[in-house]
Amino acid sequence: MNPIAITPVELRLARRMGRLSGETAFEVLHRARELEAQGRDIVHLEIGEPDFDTPANITEVGIQAIRDGHTHYTPSAGILELREAAAEDIRKTRGIPCSSDEVVVVPGAKPTVFFTFMALVEEGDEVIYPGPGFPAYESLTNFMGARGVPIPLREENDFRLDPNELAGLITDRTRLLILNSPHNPTGGVLSQQDLRDIAEAIGDRNIMVLSDEIYSRLVYEGEHHSIASLPGWKDRTIILDGFSKTYAMTGWRLGYGVMRADLAKHFSRLMTNANSCTATFTQMAGVEGLRGDQTAVNTMCAEFRRRRDHFVKRLNQIDGFKCRVPAGAFYTFPNIRQTGRSSKQLAELLLEQAGVACLAGSAFGAHGEGYLRFSTANSFENLDKAADRITEWISKNKI
Repeated sequence: MNPIAITPVELRLARRMGRLSGETAFEVLHRARELEAQGRDIVHLEIGEPDFDTPANITEVGIQAIRDGHTHYTPSAGILELREAAAEDIRKTRGIPCSSDEVVVVPGAKPTVFFTFMALVEEGDEVIYPGPGFPAYESLTNFMGARGVPIPLREENDFRLDPNELAGLITDRTRLLILNSPHNPTGGVLSQQDLRDIAEAIGDRNIMVLSDEIYSRLVYEGEHHSIASLPGWKDRTIILDGFSKTYAMTGWRLGYGVMRADLAKHFSRLMTNANSCTATFTQMAGVEGLRGDQTAVNTMCAEFRRRRDHFVKRLNQIDGFKCRVPAGAFYTFPNIRQTGRSSKQLAELLLEQAGVACLAGSAFGAHGEGYLRFSTANSFENLDKAADRITEWISKNKI
């Protein structure tokens, strides 16, 4: 019998896949690893990942949970104990009434962003998000066939959203507003008055807010505030929080969304279809994170602040660099326009020739052009090494 001839077929992707972008941070990390494989010494300031280990008390609970056999399915919304712990934390840190049925546990923070778009955004809707901003906001807007409306975060306003400008961008098609405070990549932090003004700009229009508060524990100037704490705004807000940044648990993949209970049911259905559930032992470790000893968290935050102060000082001594002091998160976002190079060009040159991995501001949207993002989630010594290398490279390569 003659074998059946198999005709190669062309891969036919759905059109929407062409609208989904990647994340530059991981692309730069890949290139940096290639250079290291060639024997180059690279200072990694590209990835937003704490260089600390997960606190020991959390790790031990996770290990013990595996030993005790907590390796099976859980309800899609998460184990009750973690949802209760998250609700307690929201009540304590935001002053918002919250119950476990308003919490959905997800594997990392990004699913809360994705599920928000899946549940709320239709083709042709408008989504307002910060520019520059976390790349997933723009990518998912495009993926859903919605219209992205970036609102500029300007250096002269400490990279805080201008509520008056927001009011001018809202239309009858606006469906979702994304807030991110403390902000990635700029480190800007919204004040309580900013949030009141934002709420007033929206008024009584049926617009939901995704409040990305993943850096809520990393505030160095003032306090963290959530728009959900304003009267009448809890039911109009989805709070995104998680464990990756605060507890140095990036690889554990653990986060949660907080929202009105009727929406939480839909998020839970999305979890059922996408992931079934979040790893059980990871969730149990998360309970310890929220309810256990916070000494390690406070130590990390203090160290991030010390690094911020020093690295900003070093950046401002580099010819052509001008850097504001970020109020939160663990990034610096210097203005590099006076170097005469584009963000992408300078970021690539610093990686290839100076051995410093960072991100172009343009990786966070068009409004990030003219800036670079450096993660200060690296050792004091490595930050100094990076500053020395950038200073030397700039002095030898002036335009």
